[in-house]
Amino acid sequence: MSAYAIAHLQEAAPHAEVAEYIERITATFEPYGGRFLVHGAQHEVMEGAWPGHVVVIGFPSISEARAWWASAAYQEIAPLRARHIEGDIILVPGVPEGYDATLTGKALREALPAR
Repeated sequence: MSAYAIAHLQEAAPHAEVAEYIERITATFEPYGGRFLVHGAQHEVMEGAWPGHVVVIGFPSISEARAWWASAAYQEIAPLRARHIEGDIILVPGVPEGYDATLTGKALREALPAR
């Protein structure tokens, strides 16, 4: 089942360390089957507020996403970004092939207290 590293990064002034981070990051996730799905794209806010930038990296599984995050290669470059760009980063598993949200909705409805 696929998994994703999702970053919501705040605006920051350009910095040489951030450029180095961007130049080096792909080499850190490729050994884990990772690839950019969203990077450097302008997003449209449809509801609420979402200042800053969105980055999404896809992985074959959550175990590979976790292994990438914990890897020496990524941990070596992470401070290059973190010193200059604030943000939130999560790892999240995707849904299995054939996932049907109507079944989740039905289970939620059945778990509601009787009226």
